[in-house]
Amino acid sequence: MTATLAAPPATALAGVSIVLPCHNEAPNLAAAVRMASEAGRRHALVHEVIVVDDGSRDRTLEIATALAAADPSVHVVVHPCNRGYGAALRSGIAAARQPWILLTDTDLQFDLAELERFVPLASDHDAIVGYRIDRQDPYGRIVAAAVWNQLVHRTFKLPVRDVDCAFKLIRRSLLHGLPLESEGATISTELLVQLLGRDARLAELGVHHRPRTAGRQSGTSPRVVARAVRELLALRRRLEPLT
Repeated sequence: MTATLAAPPATALAGVSIVLPCHNEAPNLAAAVRMASEAGRRHALVHEVIVVDDGSRDRTLEIATALAAADPSVHVVVHPCNRGYGAALRSGIAAARQPWILLTDTDLQFDLAELERFVPLASDHDAIVGYRIDRQDPYGRIVAAAVWNQLVHRTFKLPVRDVDCAFKLIRRSLLHGLPLESEGATISTELLVQLLGRDARLAELGVHHRPRTAGRQSGTSPRVVARAVRELLALRRRLEPLT
């Protein structure tokens, strides 16, 4: 069951691991890590930032390595080749050590200061999932996302409005017990279906969305879309007992 709630005044998380999956995000990475570190310091007693380089071909890994050398709270996980968004999130989850995990993106389309509004809900929820307010993406991407959300809702009847919003705060104890397998874009669907299958207490909270100003989006490329559809069909067969 999910609820859309307005957050009361903030408290601090006991600890948070902020996972940043990256593929060719060199122009955004340093700012994303700074923002994540600031959010962790402000809203958790302990924090870590986990950068997952998913086979980038630009300077992403070089920048990530330098950031980790300068700040012991920054950790880098490396995929030698590009495996996909889902694989990057799974590697980040596996590396996380704090009681809460914030799954987000490196493209600077979210203001991680909004974590402040999620924290108060942590006391009586297992996952707080964001939904994008006034989504700031190209029109074609917005249409594709709407079609994808409808397909996911019809397939799994997920009671959340924005399945793929990259702002999810989840208890690590639940995530580390989930047998996640998706390598690509269906990771968010798989994650939410499995959490609900275990009666996790979910809440939804709106987050503001910003335009991408650097780097390249790949979510609507034919290769990514075809892979997502194949994964969704396979996921339906595998998770049917949970739905």
